[in-house]
Amino acid sequence: MNDTLLALLAFVPLVLAGVLLIGLRMAAKTAMPIVFVVTALIGLLAWDMTFSRVLASTLQGLILTISILWIIFGAILLLNTLKHSGGITAIRKGFSGISPDRRVQAIIVAWLFGCFIEGASGFGTPAAVAAPLLVALGFPALAAVVVGMMIQSTPVSFGAVGTPIVVGVTGGIDRGGITETLATGDVTWMEYFRLVVSEVAIVHGLVGVLMPLLMVIIMVRFFGANRSWKEGLSITPFALFAGVSFVVPYMLAGVFLGPEFPSMIGAMVGLAIVVPAARRGFLLPKDTWDFPDSKSWPDEWIGKLEIKMDDIAGKAPVSTFMGWVPYGLLAIILVASRVVDPFREALQSLSFGWSNILGEAGISGAIQPLYLPGGILLMVVILTALLHRMKLGELKDAFTDSSKTILGAGFVLIFTIPMVRILINSGVNGADLVSMPVAMAQLVSDSFGGVYPFFAPAVGALGAFIAGSNTVSNLMLSDFQFNVANQLGLSTAFMVALQAVGAAAGNMIAIHNVVAASATVGLLGREGTTIRKTILPTIYYLVAAGVIGLIGFYVIGLSDPLMQVLGG
Repeated sequence: MNDTLLALLAFVPLVLAGVLLIGLRMAAKTAMPIVFVVTALIGLLAWDMTFSRVLASTLQGLILTISILWIIFGAILLLNTLKHSGGITAIRKGFSGISPDRRVQAIIVAWLFGCFIEGASGFGTPAAVAAPLLVALGFPALAAVVVGMMIQSTPVSFGAVGTPIVVGVTGGIDRGGITETLATGDVTWMEYFRLVVSEVAIVHGLVGVLMPLLMVIIMVRFFGANRSWKEGLSITPFALFAGVSFVVPYMLAGVFLGPEFPSMIGAMVGLAIVVPAARRGFLLPKDTWDFPDSKSWPDEWIGKLEIKMDDIAGKAPVSTFMGWVPYGLLAIILVASRVVDPFREALQSLSFGWSNILGEAGISGAIQPLYLPGGILLMVVILTALLHRMKLGELKDAFTDSSKTILGAGFVLIFTIPMVRILINSGVNGADLVSMPVAMAQLVSDSFGGVYPFFAPAVGALGAFIAGSNTVSNLMLSDFQFNVANQLGLSTAFMVALQAVGAAAGNMIAIHNVVAASATVGLLGREGTTIRKTILPTIYYLVAAGVIGLIGFYVIGLSDPLMQVLGG
């Protein structure tokens, strides 16, 4: 079988997932077991992977699944704790003081607060935190998930205190070889790395400035009574103001401070500017937009997580400040767990892992229950129960409600993530073939030649769609992107930056991210509906980044230290 046919065969699991979920509107709980079996068969028969390696990859995927379910459970438990403590009532009242306009609420809660949570923790936590919070504020569950998934774009490259760049890019390219080459020109690795970080921040900033507006337009168009584009566009001045308030400090932090803090700094500065502006009605349209009456919502909009005023009537009153304190604590503890070394080490000390699973080199998995956002969310739940003076019975009810919701997500993810790990681990095989993701990327680059830079972000998105992770996409494909740039005589740093940007955007349609977000609001089974909506901003992001790539390479003529050393 020739390389082209093999690459096309590698695409089959992705195409099949798309056809079943989006085309046939099949529920993920039915589609993903089918895709898993097909992926395993391709690995065994076409890639000549050993049965041991396929099984080890599956076990590795199950370990990752437990980690993700732990995060989802924590997010749901915090929301249900606030429901039973009266905190949700306080948060709702607080937002009515800022603006009753749902468009403004989406920008502040989902975009700005969500970007901060992404910067602090990553792991898909923003959608898992923001979606149930939006439902609690009165958003339809499907709208909350769609909006929550759109957070998974601009802030993602610098999520989890820069993990996709610090771990993904650094671990995904030949740092030793690059450092050695740079040394001949008296240039350091850090200079090269900082250039990559700066270019990632700038491209994201240029593209991401429109994301709050796109988020609102899509929400209004698909979930408004009038299905109107115009009602979404009417908030353009405020949405652009919010976009600029986030991306300017975000880009400056990326250029001058490095990869750890752009998303958090952009979000904190953005919130400090946008919330007071919204309270004063600055740049807000004269009309106030809301969803139609909840009695008229289609069934597909409604999840099993419904937090109605009746549910929380009679609870002891909690001030708006105390209602928000748990989310403030979450942000503080998440940041501390990533940047305060003694605290981080203490949390990481509890770890359960399996190295070289079934004797397969390079296939390992570990769970750090306290360090993962799920453990931190649980800490916040305990603190919330104390601060809000909850009764033990109320906390027990929150735990019971959350446990029921998590069961549905588990079934889907135990097939989705092992499928991903088979793809990623397929590079070790008896047929001496590159891994399936690299084969797919190679086909794309060979097909497009000199215009490949336009498609570089899409390749990164493909990796994220497969893995549900910017970090993993960068680990898989950064070296490939680096080598393509080298072959084309283009800036390797900028090509790797486009990889990182595209991989961030791919999170908006990554299947297991959608499943995780859907699980938090009881919306499992409608993942295809969500992806059909989030694919629109994903296409925008990839096209815009691709155009910037072409301009950067062929109009501006961007270079990098490595090109200069080699050219010399």
